[in-house]
Amino acid sequence: MDEVDVHYGVHHATEPDEEQILRELYGEPDAAGVFPAARLISAAAGATEMIDEARKSLGTSGRPNAITKEYASRHGDDFLRAAWCDMAVTYWARHSGNADAVLPGGDRAYTPWHAEDFRNVGRWHAGTTASVDQAKPGDIVFFDWGATNTISAIDHVGVVEKVLGGGRLQTIEGNTDDAVKRRVRGSGVIAGYGRPAYGGGNWTEDMVRKLPELSKGDTGEHVESVQGLLMARSHSEVRMTGTFDDTTEAAVKAVQRWGGVEDDGIVGPKTWPVLLRVH
Repeated sequence: MDEVDVHYGVHHATEPDEEQILRELYGEPDAAGVFPAARLISAAAGATEMIDEARKSLGTSGRPNAITKEYASRHGDDFLRAAWCDMAVTYWARHSGNADAVLPGGDRAYTPWHAEDFRNVGRWHAGTTASVDQAKPGDIVFFDWGATNTISAIDHVGVVEKVLGGGRLQTIEGNTDDAVKRRVRGSGVIAGYGRPAYGGGNWTEDMVRKLPELSKGDTGEHVESVQGLLMARSHSEVRMTGTFDDTTEAAVKAVQRWGGVEDDGIVGPKTWPVLLRVH
C-alpha cells in the first residue's frame, strides 16, 4: 500500500483523498510538508523544545548573564564569570524539561565531564565525518580545537540545530565570542556528540501512551480521529461520526491485520502506531 509518512512529512504516492483527510484532521502542513500532528509527535521527543530554548538565548552576551547567574545560584559565585558554554547547555536542558536526557550526570560546566557522562551511558558518537553526518537536531556536540578527537581535550560544546552534510553541523553555542550565536562547524574540530534520550528514548511509546484505548461503543473526538485515519487508509466505508460502530470496528480489524498486530478491533498502544504509520 502506498503511504504518507505522517511523522516525517515525506509524501509518497497517495490514495485519492488521503492528503485531504490528513489536512482535515491535523490542519495545513508547514513549508516542509509536515503536518501539525507530526510536529506534536516530534515535540514529544524533547529535541524540539531543547532547540527552541537555545534559540531564545540567541544574542545573550557578556558575563555575568542569566545563564551564569542561574548556574551560580546552585553551584557558587565562582561560576558567575567562568566559561559558560556548558552552563548554557545545562540552562537550555533545564528550561526545556530535558535535564534527565541532556544531563545524564547532572549539571555540567566542564565539557570533558559532560562528554564522559554520555559515554558512560552508551550514548557517545565519535566525531568522524561519517558519524557527524548521522547526527540529529538536539544532539549535544563537543569540540576539540586541537582536532585530537579525545574527550579529555574537549574545549567547547553546543547543541545541533541542523545537519548540513559533508561532516558539517549548524549549531547554537553559548560563550562563543562571549555570546550565544549560531555557528557552522566541520568534523575536523568535532570531537564527538552525545545523543540525549529525549522522551525516555522511545518517542513512539511516549506518544501512544497518552492516547486512549478505544473500542466498539466509544464516542468522542478521539473516535473521529480513528475514523479519519481509517478513511485515509482506503476505508471509504467509514464515516467520521464520532461513534465507534460496527463499520469502524471491521475497518480497525482490517488495518490491524495489514499492520501485523492482533485483529481484536481495539485501538490501543499497538494499533495507534499502525494508524499513524509511525511504527
